[in-house]
Amino acid sequence: MAIIITDECINCGACEPECPNTAIYEGADDWRYNDGTSLNGDVILPSGKSVNAEEAQEPLSDEIYYIVPDKCTECKGFHEEPQCAAVCPVDCCVPDDDHVESDEELLGKQRFMHPED
Repeated sequence: MAIIITDECINCGACEPECPNTAIYEGADDWRYNDGTSLNGDVILPSGKSVNAEEAQEPLSDEIYYIVPDKCTECKGFHEEPQCAAVCPVDCCVPDDDHVESDEELLGKQRFMHPED
């Protein structure tokens, strides 16, 4: 399952540089699928969704840092635990019950975004 940042976020920014998938963005910032990944051009995500990896996407929050569920792998394939949750001083990086995925799905997503690793 992906991680979500709750509205208890104090916008400290500690989580953002820790994400190996560049799935965390500051509130109101646009995001792209190719940020911090090997994705380029038109791609079909593991979910079956067709996107252009270089196209700017709308922010998921205008007020606090947010995590893009399509890019979050809970750090599977990189670390033993989600790094955002490990560094968050207010414990607002928590599992997202709306985006439940198995370890296999998370690792597949990680390999899709980083095939060279």
